[in-house]
Amino acid sequence: MRKILIPFIVALPLLSGGCIAKTIVDVATLPVKAVSQGADWATTSQSESDRNYGKKMRKKEAAEGKARRAADEQAKWDEEELKEKQKNDRKRKRDDNY
Repeated sequence: MRKILIPFIVALPLLSGGCIAKTIVDVATLPVKAVSQGADWATTSQSESDRNYGKKMRKKEAAEGKARRAADEQAKWDEEELKEKQKNDRKRKRDDNY
């Protein structure tokens, strides 16, 4: 029984196609991969930083544009109101002179 079992045990790694060796390597490198993934999650890469900065700047520019358009619209209304007031003042002066 032993004579048959010993060659089988010796040939087992060759027959398994390296599965055992790969499993051992995977188990050994698992803590390293876990720490690496944790570091990736904890830190911000340069590309992420650039993307976030670009998003922030686009939002800021959009808000500035909206405020500028609102100010332009208000200035337009103020100008029209001033013209109307001046027109009415001229009309009153003219009416007062008669």
